[in-house]
Amino acid sequence: MRPPSILSLLLHLLFAWGSSAFQDLIRQRNTEFALNLYQQFTDAEEKSNLIISPAGVTFALGLLQLGAKGETSAQLENALGYTVHDSRVQHLLQSTYGALTNSSHSPNIHLACGLFVESGIQLSPKFSEDTAIWVNGSLQRVNFGNRNETTTLINKWVGTRSRGEIQNVISQPIEDSSPAQIAVISTMHFKSKWQNPFSLSETQHFTFTKADGSVIKVPMMYQVSEVNYGQIKTGGNQRFIIVELSYLEHTVSMFIIIPSERKQGLSYVEPHITAQTLSTWAKSMRRMKMEVFLPRFKVQSKFNLKTVLSTLGITDLFSPTKADFGGISEHEKLFVSEAIHEARIEVTEDGTEAAAATAMVLMKRSRALAFKADRPFFFLLRHLNTGTIVFMGRVMDPLE
Repeated sequence: MRPPSILSLLLHLLFAWGSSAFQDLIRQRNTEFALNLYQQFTDAEEKSNLIISPAGVTFALGLLQLGAKGETSAQLENALGYTVHDSRVQHLLQSTYGALTNSSHSPNIHLACGLFVESGIQLSPKFSEDTAIWVNGSLQRVNFGNRNETTTLINKWVGTRSRGEIQNVISQPIEDSSPAQIAVISTMHFKSKWQNPFSLSETQHFTFTKADGSVIKVPMMYQVSEVNYGQIKTGGNQRFIIVELSYLEHTVSMFIIIPSERKQGLSYVEPHITAQTLSTWAKSMRRMKMEVFLPRFKVQSKFNLKTVLSTLGITDLFSPTKADFGGISEHEKLFVSEAIHEARIEVTEDGTEAAAATAMVLMKRSRALAFKADRPFFFLLRHLNTGTIVFMGRVMDPLE
């Protein structure tokens, strides 16, 4: 067998580099969209706990983009930073979707996003084929004329996809404003054990200072372990602390960020979080042994995406007169009547349900550096293999 030529080796390396560079670009665009999306939610929910799944919203919009044309398609492309009509993008998103929905091992990530289209509409064969291949049965036919039946069907579909973890994503019957409708549903549920579990016997009720200065007692988990840790200083002389905690299999990590100064709130942190700074901060972190104090918390959020997406320039798809989904059906004038997103997360000592009673014991102190999330903090969960931000949010009150 002849050895490969220098030219063929160079071409292979250039192709591999190009493919890697393209993947990095799309991941960066996804991160930028995630942060833009998060900013819109924080503007609306200033003092509340918050969680969103940027990945869930991204895939739902990708489904719509498969069938969008004209200005509707352009608005989606402008907001997302890419078009799914590019085969390279579609392949990358397809592999990412597969990684995020493979729940046969820990961590368990349950991503469900789907389009529910009026049953009487003749769909484009290509659109039906694309959705079947890319997101495996996420296109459902429903009868919007029967509001109660449609609502029940969608809730049942989400419940099945989320393994029963998310129920009643639609709390009221869908309005039948037009026979030619699409409902977009996106949900994400995550449950996993820590790589280094917190010990339930070490949990104590400690103080947590809320944004308004009031102090509450919360179940504060504790461990001493090796974690990735960083102290960040911005050009404006703001200082942050960031720590990374890994889940089982090192597939997903939680990044927690708080201001160094106790008097500074999350408003000092959030404007500095960009795709570039997240990448820079992650690279600057160092592995070290630390005491980690983290409150036990559960956060669940549900949003109507219409207002939020409109502020990002995605407006036409909600208009019965302007929406252009000719790629879904050439014979019907379709528009999006519902766009709902729900996300939830629960953080406990080992990642599973914890006992209601908390043991009160004396903690053993080490000489290790301490990270203490005893005030409002920002967090995000990132799927390490794909770079996808699975969740992003903040905890203003662990007892909410």
